[in-house]
Amino acid sequence: MKIYTKTGDAGLTSLYTGERVEKNSLRVQVYGAIDEADSALGLARAFVTVDDVREKIFNVQKMLPRLMADFASLNREPTITAEDVEKLESEMDALDSTLPPLKEFIIPGNTKGGAFLDLARTITRRAERLACELSKLEKVHASDKIFLNRLSDYCFMLMRREEL
Repeated sequence: MKIYTKTGDAGLTSLYTGERVEKNSLRVQVYGAIDEADSALGLARAFVTVDDVREKIFNVQKMLPRLMADFASLNREPTITAEDVEKLESEMDALDSTLPPLKEFIIPGNTKGGAFLDLARTITRRAERLACELSKLEKVHASDKIFLNRLSDYCFMLMRREEL
């Protein structure tokens, strides 16, 4: 089996549910940005020094294919649920209880792992902005938009834990 299919040579790609769309469509841009965030999280996981941060990154990375599938699908129920959002929220609450209060803005880059987590945060914010723009034109599941919002916060909390 060859890695290339040539089906995208004319600037179209297939959604998970089979529909053909332009490669620069907002929907493709959203799940492309999520894919970029996943790569940044992979970089972070390779460089973090705190074991529980590495584990938390890996666990959230396992959720991202479902999030991308939601954006790459039309007329399907979301696979990211309110329970997934609650899981991130409870993880953030637990992290927050172990961190000192914020007293100033954090400048990224104290550690390699922390810097990559901050990169993942900003890419996730871009994915969220694109998802909000898409939701003005097409149906976007609320749970997916909320998850993106929490995910960027989660990356920030993980960066703080890594750089503590």
